[in-house]
Amino acid sequence: MVGIYLLSSIITLSTLPAVVSSISIEHGPSSPSLSTGKHTQGVHLPIYRRERTSPRKRSGQTGIAGLGDYLDVSYNVLMQVGDTQTPVVLDTGSSDLWILSSASGANGSSSVPLYDPSTFQPSDLEARLEYGDSLTGTHAFGPIGFDSVSLAGITLSDQYFSAINDTNTTVLQTGSAGIFGLGFPINSVIWGEVFISQQNSSFTSSKRDNLHDTIPTKSHDFEIRFFPKNDLSHFVGSSSSVPQISSRQSSTSPSGTSAIFASYSSIGPFISRLVVQGLLALPMFTVTLQRDAIQIGGNQGMLSLGELPESVNNDSLTWVPVRGYTPEEGGLNPPADAPNEVYPIAWEIPVDDVYFDGERLARSQLSSPNISLSALLDTGNSLIRGPPDVISYILNTALGGSPFPCSEQHTLAFQIGGQMFPVDPRDFVSQTQSESLEDCVANITPTDVPVIGSGYLYSWSLGDPFLKSVLAAFYYGNLGMPSQDPARIGLLSTVPDNAADELASAVSDVIPTTVIAGATSVYNSLPVTSNVAPSRIISALSTGVGGVPLAPTSISGSLSGGKKVNDVREALRVNAWTVGLGVSLWILCRLVG
Repeated sequence: MVGIYLLSSIITLSTLPAVVSSISIEHGPSSPSLSTGKHTQGVHLPIYRRERTSPRKRSGQTGIAGLGDYLDVSYNVLMQVGDTQTPVVLDTGSSDLWILSSASGANGSSSVPLYDPSTFQPSDLEARLEYGDSLTGTHAFGPIGFDSVSLAGITLSDQYFSAINDTNTTVLQTGSAGIFGLGFPINSVIWGEVFISQQNSSFTSSKRDNLHDTIPTKSHDFEIRFFPKNDLSHFVGSSSSVPQISSRQSSTSPSGTSAIFASYSSIGPFISRLVVQGLLALPMFTVTLQRDAIQIGGNQGMLSLGELPESVNNDSLTWVPVRGYTPEEGGLNPPADAPNEVYPIAWEIPVDDVYFDGERLARSQLSSPNISLSALLDTGNSLIRGPPDVISYILNTALGGSPFPCSEQHTLAFQIGGQMFPVDPRDFVSQTQSESLEDCVANITPTDVPVIGSGYLYSWSLGDPFLKSVLAAFYYGNLGMPSQDPARIGLLSTVPDNAADELASAVSDVIPTTVIAGATSVYNSLPVTSNVAPSRIISALSTGVGGVPLAPTSISGSLSGGKKVNDVREALRVNAWTVGLGVSLWILCRLVG
């Protein structure tokens, strides 16, 4: 989640090298066909910021609205849950929907509407959602139930979610009332609780106890996105409950795995239900994030359901497969009639190599060479998180271990599917001292090392700094038979060739404005805005790379600078010195044993 694990309260360069200018955009070998005989349009909507606006009423399966963000650290979308319309964080790194309940008394001075539980249908189940890694962590606890849920005019009745009454997350401070996870259903804690409850209802009490004993409490009770590595075995893996369920069902009942797939359409997460029920033109969504810091503009902020933006051609994207997890790796057991199926768990894709200022970075020495390099694409993460030793090298060796001038351009780039995807230098840095352009730090921080058999295998989590530099298309494919239509992600780099010059221009626009006693220069802070996105998509005045619509470059709302911005960023990020010290201690502990 955004420099904010989102939930977690930690939202914690030389000229742009030839790596950018040499980028070629090609059609990936596994590009899905985007022609369809279903609906002719998908749904476009925004990720709202902290202020609430009423969306345009829509009918049918199409709708258009704008997208926004809060201080470039939190992206959210307006949803209708029961009688409550409120913004929730858009999070591709998790799979659950939860909303703060007005019964929690958490609103305080916030103007964000909280969920009115008067229409809530409880299930006597509880969600215990935990987020973070070994250095951070937050939680959200509350009852599971169902209500009607609407997004851009698409409504599902009896949608399961959690009405949270206990959380230490920072969602309210960043203008949201909850989290909207767009991950795969198998990784949904809420779906898992409901599924187990429904399976249990068909067993005797003794068998019900035996069934619960087969499900590891560690992963069954909560979801952890980074560390401790979730073993992901709620009904998955070779020792999971799937074979136990299957063995207790009659021969006429579907297998345990088949029962899981069948449940997605009725009790799965919101987007998964739309996909399985065929309510989207295509089983996909597309995200572009605008830039509201350093230099206002970039891509037009948009969440598109069921298709690519109209001006973007599928052939412009590089498509790569989503990582599948075998049962030995903690993945889902395949059904008996398709023993070779391997299922995805998260939006995790292979990475060829990582480069910094044109230099290919050595692979981490902290993880097994048997684990292929991969990255999670996570809109709920405001930073780029990577292997501790690699991050330490960038911060302490390549960057010298201290803040650097904001005008100093650096390029962190990821080679994916044979193509280079650089992080725009304007998104690579954050200003740490208001009124000083000599104190910027990199938007990177370490995360935990993957271990085979102990959860997720990705080494990098590519959050908003990366996602502001691309158009990202998330294609679910066939959730039950991925071999027939595999899950994949399509990427289109939107970093302009002159991005480094644009960073220099943004900094030069805030050159010294005042001189005190003829000695001390006072600088204005680089701009940061928290404008609310429009309630509908306004036609872009221009398009950028690959036809991606561009956001306005003018500032239409109030700027947030000085102490307020620093306070937010301090609560949501980790500075370079702290990271360097923490990484060094972490590596020392690993070496000692």
